[in-house]
Amino acid sequence: MKAPHKTTIPKYPDMKRLFLLSITLMILLVPDALAQEQNNTFGISFKGFVKNDFFWDTRQVTTAREGHFLLWPAPVMPDANGVDVNAQPSFNFLAVQSRLSGVITGPDAFGAKTSGLLEGDFFAQQNDNINLFRLRHAFIKLNWEHTELLTGQYWNPLFVTGCFPGTISFNTGTPIQSFSRNPQIRITRQIGPISIMAAALAQRDFSSRGPDPNDPSVTAVSSEYLRNAHVPDMHFQVHFATSDEQGIVESLLIGSGVAYKNIVPRLKSDWLLNTYAVDEKVHGITTILFTKIVTAPFTGKLQGRYGENIPDLLSLSGFAVKEIVDFTTGEQSYTPLRNLSAWGEIHSNGSRFQAGLFAGVTKNIGTKDPMSSPGNRVYGLGTNIESLIRIAPRLLIISGRTRIGAEVEFTGARYGSDYDENYIAGEIVEVTNTRLLMSMMYSF
Repeated sequence: MKAPHKTTIPKYPDMKRLFLLSITLMILLVPDALAQEQNNTFGISFKGFVKNDFFWDTRQVTTAREGHFLLWPAPVMPDANGVDVNAQPSFNFLAVQSRLSGVITGPDAFGAKTSGLLEGDFFAQQNDNINLFRLRHAFIKLNWEHTELLTGQYWNPLFVTGCFPGTISFNTGTPIQSFSRNPQIRITRQIGPISIMAAALAQRDFSSRGPDPNDPSVTAVSSEYLRNAHVPDMHFQVHFATSDEQGIVESLLIGSGVAYKNIVPRLKSDWLLNTYAVDEKVHGITTILFTKIVTAPFTGKLQGRYGENIPDLLSLSGFAVKEIVDFTTGEQSYTPLRNLSAWGEIHSNGSRFQAGLFAGVTKNIGTKDPMSSPGNRVYGLGTNIESLIRIAPRLLIISGRTRIGAEVEFTGARYGSDYDENYIAGEIVEVTNTRLLMSMMYSF
């Protein structure tokens, strides 16, 4: 007699049942998902660009990232025969500026619209780790009807996002233009056409400069100089903006701002074979004034800046030892180096072709107070440059999401020596560099 058929219950559901169950759940959940999407779109969307730069310099230059971020031409370096070692051209091709941004949206919080941004590129923090992914921006925004709160890493307020040079070069006019990104807390209040902004900043990738704790004769770069001051870098700005699409001037922006920064160069002094705690500070004030006018055919921009001890903005700046105030402990007082900068730009607004011209100048105008001796130590960036000029015409060709740019960037630097007690140079040597730059960028 044939044994009855025995039904075997599978341990797991077969693939057909699992597939049908998944389809059923999707059909049931889609209406709710669509209804939610109509009210709010939550999640992250990605954008960015791939950019290749090809450049050639007529002499050796002071730069960041293997020549990509041009600052100024290198000084004259004569060999034993009087030949300038730095009078040699160079070139490079790089794609490290390529960028990826994640734009984040989410549900309302505290009665405000919420958003965020995570952005990085392959520029890295220094030449040793170039090509590695680094953090550029990372911030959260809360937007009420007339007020915006931003917390996280974003542009320093002195880099005015509504008015900065549109050069092909990644340096965007640096060191004439301020360039820095900082962790910060920023609040902006909109009152009609006027916006008022206040911010408190820390430092990370762009930091102040001062004496190396292990060797005071060497300039070090560290955020500790600001952190030890226990007071953030404070900013205040006022913007006035209007727009009139029917008029000759489509939009107008006028603004001004002031910043106050206090750093601590040292916590201790090694003096007369002993170590003493010292109370030392360097105070600095920076002010800016800017405007941008947009018409149908052209856009024009102007900006002026006065700065004290702002090497963290990649400016020709720093501070000097003013004098020893306590001969028992070796405690010192300091005086900031002052800097004046001005730049202007004009460019066309074509959808397929754009031409532009950037021109600017920056100048070291000496210390705020006289030093006790011309030989006192000076700390900062480019402190041996008396002044610098830059002229950069450019051409941009646009087709869809692809842009091809060409720029000639002429930079002249006046290196100083024989400085007096006000840090004004007695002798000047001029050097120049011309960079031929081409770039190709594909946005997505």
